[in-house]
Amino acid sequence: MIEGIAAATVHGRYLALPPATPGPAPLLVGFHGYAEDAEAQLERLQSIPGSADWLLVSIQGLHRFYQRRMDRVVANWMTRQDRERAIADNIAFVATCLDAVAAAWPTLPQAVFAGFSQGVAMAFRAAVHSTRGCAGVIAAGGDVPPEITAEQLRRIPTVLLARGTADGLYPKEQFGKDSLRLRDCAVPHRALEFEGGHEWSGEVSAAAAELLRRSRP
Repeated sequence: MIEGIAAATVHGRYLALPPATPGPAPLLVGFHGYAEDAEAQLERLQSIPGSADWLLVSIQGLHRFYQRRMDRVVANWMTRQDRERAIADNIAFVATCLDAVAAAWPTLPQAVFAGFSQGVAMAFRAAVHSTRGCAGVIAAGGDVPPEITAEQLRRIPTVLLARGTADGLYPKEQFGKDSLRLRDCAVPHRALEFEGGHEWSGEVSAAAAELLRRSRP
């Protein structure tokens, strides 16, 4: 048996919500977790105080499937199969989405990337490969992807790293390793632990609002 790899054109979706105020706005780009959709992450972005002044973009993973026992289409970002190619595909897809958004609305060069759970890895990948000027990363319930180099991490001006104290999917040990990794790379960051589980809590939204305030041009 010979296993081959063939390229294919795949269409994905994103949601964009223009800012409440007129004129060019910075981008707040979101990435959902496993078995979620773009709507779920858009709600999280909207929960951040002050986010109405940003152009919100929620990008949905390319790999869609039906949620078990529910007639609902959800998505995930990737599996371990052909991991490197999937990462490259996802990075290119994000760039295409942001180009489309910038063509439709006036934007400022700054962008903050926000991920939840599986979407945290995508937020970091999008941030270090962005050509639009990364202003920061908001990461809740997920770890920093291992393939990102120290040099790439240093391109991120600031990071909010958040974890619920009862989150079994993002263990305290990994949370500590990620915080130490960011510190060793001299990346300014806040390591936030809140009372809760695998979730995007009100504490995360409040801390994210402070990051947006400091990142606003």
